[in-house]
Amino acid sequence: MLKTILSIAGKPGLYKLVSQGKNMLIVESLVDGRRSPAYGNDKIVSLGDISMFTNAEDVSLRQVLKNMLEKENGAEVTLDFKKAKTPELQAYLEQVLPDFDRDRVHPNDIRKLISWYNILVKSGNTDFEEKAEEDSSQAE
Repeated sequence: MLKTILSIAGKPGLYKLVSQGKNMLIVESLVDGRRSPAYGNDKIVSLGDISMFTNAEDVSLRQVLKNMLEKENGAEVTLDFKKAKTPELQAYLEQVLPDFDRDRVHPNDIRKLISWYNILVKSGNTDFEEKAEEDSSQAE
């Protein structure tokens, strides 16, 4: 599921891949449902390709989101991440990912993580299991 959820630099929120055309993608906003084109020169990143720095090995965003879902019991994060200070953000992430790298994971990264999680929960995209994606990639 996370492979088809995209972050596009310069555009707020998250987008779901709807279709592909020549030199562009058709994406749908998870916030308001509007469809728009995303071109090849836009910086587009699939959430399935993102990982977070830890003191040991990097952890996939999928696992971090699963941990957040368990911690919040499927609800949105109640922390006001826009106004929260760095120690509050780090304390929250420490509950979700205890060994995150404090030097390489910046406060804005934590804010973006919480924002993305809230968008995914609001839009009903909370299936962060890796198994479903592995099955679909094996079928190809």
